[in-house]
Amino acid sequence: MDAPLREPIARRAPAEPRWRAAGLLRSLGPAYWTALPAQPLPEVHWVCRNQALAAELGLGDWLHGDAALVLLAGNAPPAGPPPLASVYSGHQFGLWAGQLGDGRALLLGEIDSPLGPQEVQLKGSGLTPYSRMGDGRAVLRSSIREFLCSEAMHALGIPTTRALAVVGSPQPVLRETVETAAVVTRVAPSFLRFGHFEHFTHTAGDTVALRRLVDAVIDRYFPECRDAPAPLLAWLETVTRRTARLLAQWQAVGFCHGVMNTDNLSILGLTIDYGPFGFIDGFDPMHVCNHSDHQGRYAYARQPGVAWWNLHALVSAIAPLLDHLPEPAAAEQLAGAIAPFEDEFDRTLQARLRAKLGLATTREDDPALIDDLLRLMATERTDYTIAMRRLGEFPTDGCGAPGAVPQAPRRSVRDLFIDRAAFDAWAARYAQRLRAEGSVDGERRARMHAVNPKFVLRNHLAEQAIRRAQQGDFGETERLLKVLQRPFDEQPGHEADADFPPDWAQQLQVSCSS
Repeated sequence: MDAPLREPIARRAPAEPRWRAAGLLRSLGPAYWTALPAQPLPEVHWVCRNQALAAELGLGDWLHGDAALVLLAGNAPPAGPPPLASVYSGHQFGLWAGQLGDGRALLLGEIDSPLGPQEVQLKGSGLTPYSRMGDGRAVLRSSIREFLCSEAMHALGIPTTRALAVVGSPQPVLRETVETAAVVTRVAPSFLRFGHFEHFTHTAGDTVALRRLVDAVIDRYFPECRDAPAPLLAWLETVTRRTARLLAQWQAVGFCHGVMNTDNLSILGLTIDYGPFGFIDGFDPMHVCNHSDHQGRYAYARQPGVAWWNLHALVSAIAPLLDHLPEPAAAEQLAGAIAPFEDEFDRTLQARLRAKLGLATTREDDPALIDDLLRLMATERTDYTIAMRRLGEFPTDGCGAPGAVPQAPRRSVRDLFIDRAAFDAWAARYAQRLRAEGSVDGERRARMHAVNPKFVLRNHLAEQAIRRAQQGDFGETERLLKVLQRPFDEQPGHEADADFPPDWAQQLQVSCSS
């Protein structure tokens, strides 16, 4: 049977977002948000659009239309209820900061999509009641960084908010220098953070509002917890496990968030709020990617501990909901709910690191083998992404033989180390471990290349795209997006994107304004 005729794409009407009447926060009432319009920008234009995400959302060619441009610039209201900014509080750099909130973000609303209900949020759309001393704007530089990294993380298989588009404007915005305004459209099932729950305990002092929020979140996003003997504790344990798995995924890929305040940790276990982030180049466990983090609170190796700290802050926020229990009993139950964090994190991280080394089975001495490699890499600041990728070419035969000349595939990773003798000693153990489980080089290489990315969003790659965009050339941003959407593929012709960072990249700094 012939395939049915289809109308040419150019003649099809673009699919409009299907706005839902109310999302979770809106349904709870104005104690949780303030409704207000975005502030328009002059002379808006497209910077970059994510057609892949548009297709996943069932939007087809909508991003090509003028209606999408004016909506995502904040220059026209959505077809549904008015946008809103939510209120939350939080701890910033370990200190209580009080009321915060969506200071430069507006929730356009919630849409129906093949991915399920998704919230659509504009970041950089103008002042809100929660802007404090800010101007409510985002700049082109930070918007491109968030757009590229959120999609890079998604392609790496790491839970994250998504980025649909960036709209630019010549309107000046003052940061360290005068820059131009931009709005990034973010998409996620929910943008709720730990700080939303802290707000109603420590700022508003409203236990009724806190309980309504927790109940609504459980019913909407964690329905499996509702039938548990203690739904609140089951929910807290689920949040704990999701957070632990997320942090293990960050550590395994060498991702540094940079500003893990409680208001920047997602209640759904998503990577959220891309500001001064960075992927590690030379491996340094104490790498600090945020130039504003003078004490190194959010250094790479400290991220799991900070997540654990933030979970304790969440426990403190929801503790009033167990006020029917004696305080010692309530404290014990809450502590028990977050206790699985360490085991969940360790189990997930070890599984990911074994996969990165191509180990198909689990052995008691695997953690020592892995840790010794990381220690060697840390000593020499070996490039993390390149070393892990090249390790996939490591041959199991001919390793450790006295006086043997290393094979070319083995040299590709060996040459990354200055102390060749130290690497050779580790390599002999590694080869023996692989042979002990009957590893077949070709099969192992395929497995390792499927989990060790060739391409990550290094700072210098983002900087090159930003500099071009600031000159009005957005082609590099779109090209880089396509590369990052296939991080595990070889992609001939794009070798420069997988190469060592240039010397000038060492001078790049990102801060909270990024």
